Amino acid sequence: MSQNKSYFVQSFTIFAVSIAAFLVFKSILPKKLFSESTVNSKNVVIDSLLLEALEEDKNAADGDTLSNQPISFTAVDGITFPDEKFEDYKGFQHLIQFYEKLFQLETKHQGNVRIAYFGDSMTDGDMIVQDFRANFQNKFGGQGVGFVNITSESAASRNSIKHEFSGNWKTQSYLNVKKPRSPFGVNGHVFFANDTSNVEWVKYKASNLPNLSELYNPTLFYGKSNNRSGKIAFKVGNDTVYKKLSPNKLVNTLVLGNTTKNLKLDFIKADSIPVYGLNFDDGKGVHVDNFSNRGNSGLPISTFNTQVMRQFHEKLGYDLIVLHYGTNVLNYGSLNYTWYEKRMKNVVNHLKECFPGVAILIVSTADKATKYDMDMKTDSAVVPLTKAQKKYAIQSGAGYVNLYTLMGGDGSMVKWVEEVPASANKDYTHFNYRGAKKISSMIYNQVYGGYEQFKRLRANRKQPKPVEKTTDSISVKTDSVHVE
Repeated sequence: MSQNKSYFVQSFTIFAVSIAAFLVFKSILPKKLFSESTVNSKNVVIDSLLLEALEEDKNAADGDTLSNQPISFTAVDGITFPDEKFEDYKGFQHLIQFYEKLFQLETKHQGNVRIAYFGDSMTDGDMIVQDFRANFQNKFGGQGVGFVNITSESAASRNSIKHEFSGNWKTQSYLNVKKPRSPFGVNGHVFFANDTSNVEWVKYKASNLPNLSELYNPTLFYGKSNNRSGKIAFKVGNDTVYKKLSPNKLVNTLVLGNTTKNLKLDFIKADSIPVYGLNFDDGKGVHVDNFSNRGNSGLPISTFNTQVMRQFHEKLGYDLIVLHYGTNVLNYGSLNYTWYEKRMKNVVNHLKECFPGVAILIVSTADKATKYDMDMKTDSAVVPLTKAQKKYAIQSGAGYVNLYTLMGGDGSMVKWVEEVPASANKDYTHFNYRGAKKISSMIYNQVYGGYEQFKRLRANRKQPKPVEKTTDSISVKTDSVHVE
């Protein structure tokens, strides 16, 4: 009996010591234990320019000169949006030219509108963007999925188009290549069919989604090369059609025939010819191109060749560029994002050089949850990053969508993950299809709300008075020196 008591005392003592040790160590351990409950390794890719920027500016000073100042705007075409406060900034004033194009499309059914939507893993597989596109096309018309890469890491998960390709394509991306063999395309990639033993091919099939049920006016985009022997082959009915590639300009296009549901291209003797992708649209209404790259911070856009982009702009005609980044910029040991603010301001200014007259819209990072102690809470870096994104939007004259506040602010990602049915994944970072649709509607509704306000301001603007001709009083003045 005494032996059993001894075992009990020993066991109890060990248990008590363990509890005490846990409490002691808990007090000195960092509150933030794990960044995510489940890590999706396919999204853990970081662009090289982000790493360089972190190293160069890790001790940059955080100077805030905007938060306490009212933001006023200069009239554009007689239209001025009301002043804004920093915390509520949306910057619709900087979207006026885009809104005017929408207005002409809506009221006169003239022209078309094109949007380039740049993003990271948040828009992978056309997530968010496919619903953003659908909202615009349902309202203003337009059919077609827009510009599509030759190869894509998210092809298998994309619902807006079925996309397959051979495995022998040579791909260069602006995420990890500083000096590509040929300039990057507007999608941040360039592809080469350099396998002389096997034919490279790419295949597209239209989806069953509304407005995307055909491959409208398929057009190949490719670059400059000394190779004059390259050609492509594709089927039209039972016939095989061959078309020669003429890589004379920085950006060349080749229309591949009429609208179809399926298209497979074989590239023959096309080595050294830079290939960018295909565009599918009906030339009417609104078209939205999704340029998503996993791991992208947005900084690689600064490597765009201005002349190449202007030729893309000449052929595609962009009216709005959306920059939706932030996921890959969080969690680098500092809450000071001055380095990112400064560099992204330069990115926006570079885009304005590449695409003259285009409006820019910045979409902030969404909420992201991290484990602190034993609870999932909003990551401490989210709010500082959204503030930096708002600052560079203001400084560079761009519109701004605060996705963090739209989805509910502090603690919202946890709610989106835990609600039934869930709207976000268990990594507490990315949305599922249900959540992506909700996020898309939030972004669209803010942009469209600005458009409605634009129409009211446009209707009430004062038209400039015609200039009346007056007599030049100087010319009839008597010169007193010569008065007789």
